[in-house]
Amino acid sequence: MTPWTEAASTLSALRRVLLGILLLGMAGTTAELLLLKHDEDVTQLIPLILLAAGYVTVAWNLRRRTRSSLAALQVVMVCFIASGLLGMMFHYQANVEFQLEMDPQLAGGKLLWQTLQAKTPPALAPGVMAQLGLLGLAYAFRHPAIARGGNLLKENANEL
Repeated sequence: MTPWTEAASTLSALRRVLLGILLLGMAGTTAELLLLKHDEDVTQLIPLILLAAGYVTVAWNLRRRTRSSLAALQVVMVCFIASGLLGMMFHYQANVEFQLEMDPQLAGGKLLWQTLQAKTPPALAPGVMAQLGLLGLAYAFRHPAIARGGNLLKENANEL
């Protein structure tokens, strides 16, 4: 086995591991959001809709590894990251409002600390969407499907 073939084989294996971790994380996050009934308003539907889009784009990419399917996956993963950041902001704002209802005198560092320690909604929990997005982007980084003509190169036909 040449060093180039060995490196390509290692990268292919790492891509499969990243994709597996991504799918496992998406399944766990979907289950958790559904169990928590995270669908009370439109903003709570954002991660569920994006997760559904994630499943579709991953399936498309597995079925037809083309430049288009990879680009769609990358767009969805960027949306995952944005939704994670947006979700942290929503959770933080909800916690600030609750903490100020409980104690209107809270301010500054004490308010920040109380807000971050709140259990419902957990202020940093939406960050998991950003982590999943980063995993998806790592999977797509320099993917062999990005070749002239938009199709998988013949020598990389078995690679993810």
